[in-house]
This record gives sequence, C-alpha cells and structure tokens, in this order.
Amino acid sequence: MDTLTLAQVAVLAAASALVGFSKTSINGANTISLAVFAAVLPARESTGVLLPLLIAGDVLAVLVYRRHAHWPTLLRLFPAVAVGLVAGTLFLKYAGDGAVRGSIGAILLVMVGVTLWRRRRTTGPVADGERAEGGHGGEAEPGTEAGEGAAGAEGAVPAGPPERRARNAARAQAGTYGVLGGFTTMVANAAGPVMSLYLLSSGMRKLGFLGTSAWFFLIVNVTKVPFSVGLGLIDGRSLLLDAVLVLFVLPGAWLGRRCVDRINQRLFEQIVLVATVVGGLQLLLL
Repeated sequence: MDTLTLAQVAVLAAASALVGFSKTSINGANTISLAVFAAVLPARESTGVLLPLLIAGDVLAVLVYRRHAHWPTLLRLFPAVAVGLVAGTLFLKYAGDGAVRGSIGAILLVMVGVTLWRRRRTTGPVADGERAEGGHGGEAEPGTEAGEGAAGAEGAVPAGPPERRARNAARAQAGTYGVLGGFTTMVANAAGPVMSLYLLSSGMRKLGFLGTSAWFFLIVNVTKVPFSVGLGLIDGRSLLLDAVLVLFVLPGAWLGRRCVDRINQRLFEQIVLVATVVGGLQLLLL
C-alpha cells in the first residue's frame, strides 16, 4: 500500500463515516463507500481495509437494532451464503480487479431490475401502502416469514398447493440471494445492496430490515476475516489505517440513527433502490 496524501485520507475518512451511516440507516448506501475505497486504494487491498470498518459498524448497528432481527430469515439464508463465500474466495483468488468490479456492478443492477419487476407484479397482503403505514413497526408480520413476500401464506391457513408453491419460491429466492450475497460480500464487501433487495422484496418493515441486516452482516463479516487474512488482504499496514479510519465510523453511525426515524417507509425503500443503482453503476464503470 503506497503512502496516502492528506486529500486521500480525507476522502477515505468521509467514506468511513458513510459506512457507519449506512449501518444504522440506509444499508444500500454502503456501496458508495466501497467504490470510494476501490478508487483510492488498489481494489484487492481496499477490501481488506474496509472489512474491519464494516465490522465496527455492524457492532454498532446490532447494539441499536438487535431486538428487531427476524431469525428465521437469517437461518434460511446462511447455508446459501456459505456456498457464496467459498465461490467468492475462489473467484477473488484468480480474477483481476476489473473483472471483480464489473461482475458485481452488473449483478447489483440486475437485482434492482428483478426487484422492481417483482414489486410491479405483486398485489398481495404486504402492499406498499401497508409497509409505509407500518414504517416504524419493526419485525415481519407474525405468521409470515420474511422471504415469502406478498405471496407468503398466513400461519393459520392449512398448506395447500398454492402455499407449497409459495414456500418453494421463498426457499429458491433465499438460496439465490444468499449465494449472491456471500459471493459479493467476499469479493468486494458489496452484499449490502443484494441483501437490501432481498429484505425489501420480502415486505420486511423498516426496523425489522435494519435489525435483520445488522445481525446478518456482523456474523458474515466476522466469518470472512480468516479468508481475508489467508488471501493477504488484511495485514499490519491495513489494520494501522483502520485504527485511524474507525474513528469516523462512530459519528456516521450516530448520524444515521438520528436520521432513520425521520424517513418514512416508502422513501426509505426508494432511497435503498437508488443507492443500489448508483453503487452498481460506480462498480461497473470504475
């Protein structure tokens, strides 16, 4: 890692504050931070510098939103995420920086398109207006597992063919997003938009969204540390830079927590989607 100028450190500090902000408010905005880190530092090295900062933000997010997690969603995702982590490690070992950034940017843009298409077709019980009305409600509706979306069946209704198809579709969706999330988080710390799209398409409300994503990323990012050390992405130099930049994660997280209560559900979802598009384009065009 070459010596950084004062201007580069300032840019990284601002991106670190955005890491904290995204962890306690708009998760998809984190892609802007990873794009900045990849622009200032070599792309492979930037992932090792960014990971400890993400973990610091995850710890803060869990402290704030730990009671709002939807654990059935997490448990359903983790097996597929493990597959994605292994695939991402192999890809990162052999692929060049340009291939890594371009592939992830394309995946994010495709996921936005799929989510918008699904929401246009969906007219089930978890509609946009209902989510907006319950913007501060917290977890997913009782009896409905996140991931089933508007097609999910209420717990009191006996499972028939439509309900079984809905459950199978939910499992397939969780598997697809889980593999993509594990892959993108391993190669570029870019799983935020993927998981944001999954949770939004599930109809999860704002605090449930934040609590579930906080626990998910804390567990996954800690799991990634041995892989990153083994690939040489985390070393003494990267940790020294992290010791400075982590000081900017804290005020960013505080600001995000103050802002999230002032954002209604509809606007919250729109901001996540826009941030995902911006981040995907930045990765694709860098």
